[in-house]
Amino acid sequence: MGESSKAHLKELLESFDNAMLITRNGEEMHARPMAVAGVEGPDTVWFVTSNWSPKSEEIRLDGRVSVTFQSSARFVAVSGTGKLVKNKAKIEQLWKTSWKAWFPDGKDDPKVTLIQVTVTDAEFWDTAGTKGIRYAFEAAKAVLMGETPKQVEGQHGRLDPTTGAAPVSSH
Repeated sequence: MGESSKAHLKELLESFDNAMLITRNGEEMHARPMAVAGVEGPDTVWFVTSNWSPKSEEIRLDGRVSVTFQSSARFVAVSGTGKLVKNKAKIEQLWKTSWKAWFPDGKDDPKVTLIQVTVTDAEFWDTAGTKGIRYAFEAAKAVLMGETPKQVEGQHGRLDPTTGAAPVSSH
């Protein structure tokens, strides 16, 4: 997968308002819904949290995270590294007024902390718009022919967003 897949992944990530952030709590996985604070290219997703929330503590202990995004026709699953960031300029850039519900002192609240997820592996499924129409056609044709439907370009992909290459699988 090349530049077009990286661009498509970036477009998909930017289309989501919410995601499920999955951290590790010892041997257990801990998932929770999060508002997406920002996306930078296909390889960085930002969230906001309190410096002393359970997810912050989990990231301090083990930075390996996963994030899943879902709408009715688009799905993205990423794996990567989560890092807590206390950068006033970045907080200012990403700040949303709605966050005052959790941080009454606004962007200067000492608890405001960003989570930067650096994506190392991503997989997406996209059947929105014309891709969905083309896939429905391929599926109907496959049923009539007794075959398996063909993938539609841009419908599914897996890549390392930093290189654009399909990740090497150990399977």
